[in-house]
Amino acid sequence: MSLRYGARTRPGTMVSTWLNSLVSGTVSSGYFGGGTTGSEVSTVDKFSFSDDSRTTLGTGLSINCRGTAGMANSGTAGYFACGYSGGYVTTVDKFLFSDDSRTTLGTGLSSARGWLGAMANSGTAGYIGGGIGGGGRVSTVDKFAFSDDSRTTLGTGLSASLSGVTGMANSGTAGYFGGGTTGSVVDEVDKFAFSDDSRTTLGTGLSSARDSLGAMANSGTL
Repeated sequence: MSLRYGARTRPGTMVSTWLNSLVSGTVSSGYFGGGTTGSEVSTVDKFSFSDDSRTTLGTGLSINCRGTAGMANSGTAGYFACGYSGGYVTTVDKFLFSDDSRTTLGTGLSSARGWLGAMANSGTAGYIGGGIGGGGRVSTVDKFAFSDDSRTTLGTGLSASLSGVTGMANSGTAGYFGGGTTGSVVDEVDKFAFSDDSRTTLGTGLSSARDSLGAMANSGTL
């Protein structure tokens, strides 16, 4: 889940995602990655859920970037789609929770873009949706199978081409992409059923049209 906006710097905005993990012999932790302090950074801060203590990973992201989104395969690994690094990129970095080591996926995104959203069906697949690239905003949703990190692109996509969108998931059931801008801010929330990746758009939507918002979920709870 992340905070992001168009192709301009937003000082003080740290793109974030809480990546819940439970790895044998390790402590469950959350990670904040990338962002801008006036220029892009590669910093990854790790927070231990047991006492909220913070450490900063020695590895960091593979590049300095903002407009980033994160998702997690709980207990195994977390992923950051890097977004914008002086130009739009396709880079997706993977961090193993067992030792916080980083690799960069050979697949990457299907197109270079930033200010995108992400969510995950933990144990199965992660989804990275929307964003803005050199050709403008997109409705693309890329799906990464956690078994081998292979990428497919959903035939459905988002209901609109959006940047500044965010995502959350009810793991095992459905994921949601909400808000964003098409050039005008929207209140739409798209729901993807994990059983078949079919998309519906909620009749409720957000309480107001907005972008650059954050999202999180208490998975499995009404």
